[in-house]
Amino acid sequence: MIKAKCARYMRRGKPERRPELKNEEDYSIISRYGAKYRGIVQYYLLAGDVHRLDRLHWVMLTSLLKTLACKYGSSVSKMARRYGARIETPHGPRKCMQVSVERGEGRKPLVATFGGIPLRRQKNAVLIDREPVRDAVRGSELIRRLVAGRCELCGQAEKVQVHQIRKLADLGTPEQPKPKWMQHMAKRRRKTLVVCDTCHASIHNRQPTVLAA
Repeated sequence: MIKAKCARYMRRGKPERRPELKNEEDYSIISRYGAKYRGIVQYYLLAGDVHRLDRLHWVMLTSLLKTLACKYGSSVSKMARRYGARIETPHGPRKCMQVSVERGEGRKPLVATFGGIPLRRQKNAVLIDREPVRDAVRGSELIRRLVAGRCELCGQAEKVQVHQIRKLADLGTPEQPKPKWMQHMAKRRRKTLVVCDTCHASIHNRQPTVLAA
């Protein structure tokens, strides 16, 4: 089982990045890896040798860091330092990878975590077999961006809405000059942009917008 689960994140015997995820938000990438790993570990907590899943943890962690490094053109070690965190567990503090997305005033941030689960047998664990589900569709990421309630152009935390184009080709060729909002969408290769009312009006009025730092 461990070999089969690891194989999904390996190539030629080594953990490999997943380039199909590099255009997604950090929250979405870590959340996806974390949900997969957490589901497997929780299912096998009744096993006496559940500690052997540390191999799967290492493979998935390395794949995750390589995916983030691919996204930012950086290194695995830098990504590990950037997203490294510690969380408290019943068995003491554990290292994990974690990212949070701040939301509007008075709202808790969205937090995605990978790892941080003690690989110790739990004799009272309850197994609940469910129908297998496919990977979350891309639409779920858009929902998370909307729930975050932050404009992706100016960074203001207020009421937001979605600006959408028909296809990426509508953004024009790389040689053509583009306004800031088109550059932002082209860089992330997205047909949607979550913006506040002011920035949305500026886009349709062809006025310049201010990108968040």
